Amino acid sequence: MIAVIWHWWIGFFLSIGAIALVISLIIGYFVKVQNPKYPRKP
Repeated sequence: MIAVIWHWWIGFFLSIGAIALVISLIIGYFVKVQNPKYPRKP
C-alpha cells in the first residue's frame, strides 16, 4: 500500500516537472526567436 502511494507522489512531481520544462522551453523560444523578429517600436 505504501509503495502505491509513494509511486503516485513520484509520478505527480515528475509530471509537474515535465510540464514546467515544456512551458519554460516554449517561453524561452518566444523570447529568443520571436522578439528579434518583431522588435518593439520606441
